[in-house]
Amino acid sequence: MLESGCTTLLIDAGLGKKEMLRRFETLGRARPEKVDGILVTHEHSDHSNGLAQMSREWKCPAYLTAPTHREIQKMYGDGPKTKIERVEYIRPGIRFVIGDIEITAFTIPHDAADPVGYAFCAHGKKVAIVTDLGYMPELVKHHLREADFLILESNHDLEMLKVGPYPWYIKQRVMSRTGHLSNSVVSEFLADSEVFDGRARHLVLAHVSEQNNTPDLARICAEEALGRRPGEFAFRGTLHVASQRIPLGPFEL
Repeated sequence: MLESGCTTLLIDAGLGKKEMLRRFETLGRARPEKVDGILVTHEHSDHSNGLAQMSREWKCPAYLTAPTHREIQKMYGDGPKTKIERVEYIRPGIRFVIGDIEITAFTIPHDAADPVGYAFCAHGKKVAIVTDLGYMPELVKHHLREADFLILESNHDLEMLKVGPYPWYIKQRVMSRTGHLSNSVVSEFLADSEVFDGRARHLVLAHVSEQNNTPDLARICAEEALGRRPGEFAFRGTLHVASQRIPLGPFEL
């Protein structure tokens, strides 16, 4: 959930209404009375399962690419999970505005129809969100620069994945260039002051696998990488590790 002075956005909707409301309660706040839009990164169920329900609940449009919308329609058929209040198509690289927030969707490498990450700018602040990607191309690195708040996938530890319970074909998928980011790839990015500027006040490691990673391991890898940065480019923000079960926040910029 992203809130500015007059605009409230939800990025992805993998959870249903009951679980969403429970998580707002856990954070000690009421559910938002108004949401101006739900932005979808890609069609996989952990990002889209509650989309139609929450869109109808808040009577707000869903913003997504046309290929992503078509895949959602294929996945869920002619049922309640495709009955979205209103659909607004977006295109990667084309900026658009909702309320007082300027938004850019950018292409990411993942095994989905047309997956995107998002960068949001409002009142001189920037928030960037990128999960579900197999590697970090230059385009992604470009859109993460100058972020005041960065949510970045740190999905798996390679060794845990290799010896873990997944079938081999799923392990291959996760490790592929259209799979998910490992702790080691994230560490390389965070340690390199030429690609990660380190200016974020908050850095959140997200989409942490419950089978192939641990929060402590993701944090240790990231802290070690941040510690390797040159002094003049030191990361002075706060590092957080998101849980799949417990909501994180709120944060103020």
